[in-house]
Amino acid sequence: MPLNFLFPYAATTEGVTVRVAASFLPEQSAVKRGQWFWAYHIRIENGREAPVQLLARHWKITDGHGEITYVDGDGVVGEQPWIKPGGAHDYVSGCPLPTAFGSMQGTFLMVDFDNERRFLAEIPLFHLRVDEASA
Repeated sequence: MPLNFLFPYAATTEGVTVRVAASFLPEQSAVKRGQWFWAYHIRIENGREAPVQLLARHWKITDGHGEITYVDGDGVVGEQPWIKPGGAHDYVSGCPLPTAFGSMQGTFLMVDFDNERRFLAEIPLFHLRVDEASA
């Protein structure tokens, strides 16, 4: 199955590709109380000649009312992964919202250890929506 089918959102920055897939989790949501929950799967691919390390994350989360929340932190899900050339790192996390739709986007702070240079890898804008079938 092609990656663009599995991961409909993708962005490449300086040879690092960030792919995203999101899905609504009705079993984790409390819709009658105004709580919707999504899981998102991130795949970070290193297309560079040198290993890279993910040091930090910056998220911009927008709910259906246009309210914006920023989330910053070290690494992802407790890790600061190294990704060798041609390699990838996958992780899954989640996002609660007070609305049935919203969006997320952001950046990963990366470091290229061949030249000790830091750069921001774009996390593409992706949508959080409740499917008609799962609502």
